[in-house]
This record gives sequence, C-alpha cells and structure tokens, in this order.
Amino acid sequence: MISTDSCLNQQTSPDPGSSHFCGSMCEAKSETDTNCWMSPSGAGFMIRGKTYVKDGTKVAGGDPFLKLIAVDWFKTNNPASKVALHPKCLLQFINLRSEAGKKLPFVLVMNLQVPAKPNYSLVLYYASNKPIAKDTLLGRFIDETNTFRDSRFKLIPSIVEGYWMVKRAVGTKACLLGKAVTCNYLRQDNFLEIDVDIGSSSVARSVIGIVLGYVTSIVVDLAILIEGKEPEELPEYILGTVRLNRVRPESAVPLDD
Repeated sequence: MISTDSCLNQQTSPDPGSSHFCGSMCEAKSETDTNCWMSPSGAGFMIRGKTYVKDGTKVAGGDPFLKLIAVDWFKTNNPASKVALHPKCLLQFINLRSEAGKKLPFVLVMNLQVPAKPNYSLVLYYASNKPIAKDTLLGRFIDETNTFRDSRFKLIPSIVEGYWMVKRAVGTKACLLGKAVTCNYLRQDNFLEIDVDIGSSSVARSVIGIVLGYVTSIVVDLAILIEGKEPEELPEYILGTVRLNRVRPESAVPLDD
C-alpha cells in the first residue's frame, strides 16, 4: 500500500480531525490536484428537515458527523468484499500497528464495488472520535438487522464538474442503496463495513459505465446518511462526504496479490 507506513509513523493523535492516516489514493492538497479526494461540507446536499414529515421541507446539509480519514482505490480480479479484513486494507494497519488507530471508537468502512475489467473497489474510511450512543439512529443502524440497514442507508450524488450526459445519468436524487443494489454488511470490533455491489443492478451498471468512461475528467461529490422517517429522527444529518477529483483507473492498487 502506497506510503501507509510513513503516514502511520506520523500519526500522533486519535482525533480523526487531525489524523495522518493514508490510503492508496492521495488527499488533495489544493483545488487543482487530480486523482485525489477531498471531504467537502454538506452544504451542497439537500436533506430532510425537522418538519419534513409534515410539509416535505428539505434543508442544506451541515458538516459531516464522521470524519473521512482515508480512501483506498483497489483493483481486483473479482469483486472484493470484506476488505476491512484484508491485509492491504488501511483498517488492518491502523488497528494492528497504530496506537492512535486502536483508540478510534468507531470506523464506518464503505466499499463501493465497481464492475469493470478489472473490477475496482473504492473504499472510504469514516471515523468517529467518540463512542456512538446506542439509542441514536446511527447506533441503531450499526447494530440493527440488514433489513433495517437496507431500508435506511442513503447516498446522494452530485457531479460538480463534468459533461452534461454524465450529470444527467448520475443526477442528484438521494438513493436508498439497499433498495437499488445489493448491500452486504460486516460488523466486527470497532467497525461496520458496507459492501455496495453496484454490478447487482443493470441500471447502476449502466450509470457507472458512463461515469468510468469520463472519470478522468469529472469531479463527483457523494454524501452518505441514514434516512430519517419519524419526526424524532429528524432533521437528518450527513454521516460523511467525499469529493473525487479526476480519478485515474490505472492508479488503482492491486488487492489480489
């Protein structure tokens, strides 16, 4: 894994807001960097407001609840699942070799399985610097059934820069991932991994095919959240965001060898 050892050696704080965890995709240092990631605010995403049940009002999202600490960009012969357990996964490094990493109370690992030749996995690591309360919506989501998770886990996409046909294909509508594609969950220790099988839906496969065709020239924002349905679950809040800036498929790190 690219530069993971050096990054972990720099880690001095368990606070994910000041961490130096490194995955195989680099974090952007400036707006002009390419083949990298950033974590934008949630202001560009519309989410359900406090009175949504009554009047359908949506509001601009706030700052993400979880901190995006790193991104891995893998290529595989077959779709990769349970990547959090793989020796090349960042979570294995931070849990086994970093004292600061061991102190992270919770990490949400989102593995977007991208069907192609080869297959790709975009793995996002969102960390909390405090324990997740069991009686919160997030706490319930972490330890609830897969049926509950499928009915609540939501993604909002946005093409910030790109061709009109890509923007039209992707759209900006929130999507319940567990209803649109197959999601598998792995709950262990201090993490929950969500494997999102984009290839399980012909519609999603078609959209991701268009995106991959232009991926080196587009900037895409994603937000993840848990859908609030009852008045006491509102307003919604954004769990995490990511901005992917002109990603190069050939930069993906092999996961199989």
